[in-house]
Amino acid sequence: MKMLLGTKKEMTQLFAVDGEVVPVTVIEAEPAVVSAVTGRTVALAFGQAKRLNKPQAGFFKDLGRFRWLREFQVGEGEIRPERGAKIDVSIFSPGERVRVSGVSKGKGFQGVVKRHGFGGGPKTHGQKHGHRAPGSIGATTPQKVLKGMRMAGRMGFGRVTVKNLEVIKVDLNQHLLYLRGAVPGSRGTLLEIRA
Repeated sequence: MKMLLGTKKEMTQLFAVDGEVVPVTVIEAEPAVVSAVTGRTVALAFGQAKRLNKPQAGFFKDLGRFRWLREFQVGEGEIRPERGAKIDVSIFSPGERVRVSGVSKGKGFQGVVKRHGFGGGPKTHGQKHGHRAPGSIGATTPQKVLKGMRMAGRMGFGRVTVKNLEVIKVDLNQHLLYLRGAVPGSRGTLLEIRA
């Protein structure tokens, strides 16, 4: 399995050979270092840290100072990289399909229409304040609200995985990866890229 860590830089557009406009997300993925290999798990270290505490410094030892550490599961028959090996954007090639995981943008406290896609109440005929109201939250008999009932609440700021994104371009000199479409999070969000 191919794996890499990067940060979301921006969204822009590229032009294909036939003139088609391709919306792309630019991901900055400087070389990540394999910090540990245990069983089927490979840990990648990424980004520059200003300071480390003693346990972190002991874990990284001779590798350097890193800001982020993420673990990836490797398949049974796949080759595991050795500790200290560097992984960069060259492992991906244009046309390849990847999946990207990250923390989505927080949207604050939202109602059921935006958060869950409810249709709202009737727009006319006796309506006064119920246009975007959730409606009934259960029958009389249970005498409680059942768990998992979709209601208003905080939306976003959770782990999201976007699958099947196409690699449009790989810039080896600037360590940039251009993926078709949008990825989770705002600029600077840490992203996990798998293929």
